[in-house]
Amino acid sequence: MKKVFILTGEPSGDKIASKVIKELKKNNPNIEYLSVGGENLKSLGIKSIYELNEITYIGFTKVLFNILKINKKINETVKAVKSFNPDILFSVDSPDFTLRVAERVKKISPKIKTIHYVAPQVWIWRQGRVKKIKKFIDHILLLFDFEKPYFDKENMSNEFVGHPLLDKSNESKIDINQILEKNKALISVFPGSRLSEVNILMPILLNFIELMNKNYEDLVYVFHTTKQLTKLIKSFIDSKQITNYEIISDEKIKSHTLKKSVFAVAKSGTVSLEICKSKIPSVIIYKMNLINYIIVKSLVKTNYANLINIAAKEEIIPELLQSKCNPKNIYDHVSSYLNDPTKIKEQIRKTQLILDRFKTSIPSAERASKALAKYL
Repeated sequence: MKKVFILTGEPSGDKIASKVIKELKKNNPNIEYLSVGGENLKSLGIKSIYELNEITYIGFTKVLFNILKINKKINETVKAVKSFNPDILFSVDSPDFTLRVAERVKKISPKIKTIHYVAPQVWIWRQGRVKKIKKFIDHILLLFDFEKPYFDKENMSNEFVGHPLLDKSNESKIDINQILEKNKALISVFPGSRLSEVNILMPILLNFIELMNKNYEDLVYVFHTTKQLTKLIKSFIDSKQITNYEIISDEKIKSHTLKKSVFAVAKSGTVSLEICKSKIPSVIIYKMNLINYIIVKSLVKTNYANLINIAAKEEIIPELLQSKCNPKNIYDHVSSYLNDPTKIKEQIRKTQLILDRFKTSIPSAERASKALAKYL
């Protein structure tokens, strides 16, 4: 029996990996799996060797302070991969963790084929990484077509498969009125999937909501999160005695809720593609400590943080980063859109033009699963 070890480092990677493996299982039912994964892979009956939140860190200083823990997890994971002895090590995103594991695995067991999905953002910084990566990654699957030249240049085996979040989906109908209050406008809030992100952004978001509640009625703020972070987010909200909110961790309900929203406030990241796909106007927020910001600012080669803005070479979606990420600024931007439908229409029009460039004719998960099958 063939074996595949799936290696992820955070919830977004777990979600992407699960879509690929779900497709792989359709034509290859006799494969044994083991993973470092989360809720989505577990829903496919795939065991994880430990909880995903044990390795989810953010920022340079967080990595520095937790370096011993991270190295311990890397060693533990390498040992588990070696013991499992898979035909393929399928790593997804989180390069600071997954690629370190893949590099060590390849040295110990060169016969294991290493396939990585979601390339490091070499188009933003550290283009020289491609030379190093190609030494231990046999094949890399790309989300965006504009990434391909960076890997072609180094003669590294690569393939553009597209982004799973942009695939067409046949979702079952869910009446969210049974879950949320009727006749209330929804604003979707994405405070991040990492513990440290939530700790930084939740106080800012709650103060923003307090400002909104003073000036708008009949709004409900729906926090999109994971099961692991639900209690933490609720504790933040309860401390402010805010009542017009819901917390959702179920993926199907999240999708339907987003599509019914009038606006979204989201941590910078992949979720922005989901928001744009649903044709919901948004603003992007992010904040990190000063040391991390100075380091990142010195390395980044792009003018924008959001992928849509980077591709468009203009700020289609407002980016409220660092000092701009404050309650009053978020309120001003959100209210300016809610009070001006023409601004909303224009943002949606421009985001759809960019998304069309990212889409593929064949579902990306299907493409990625076929790439895996070739190495089995």
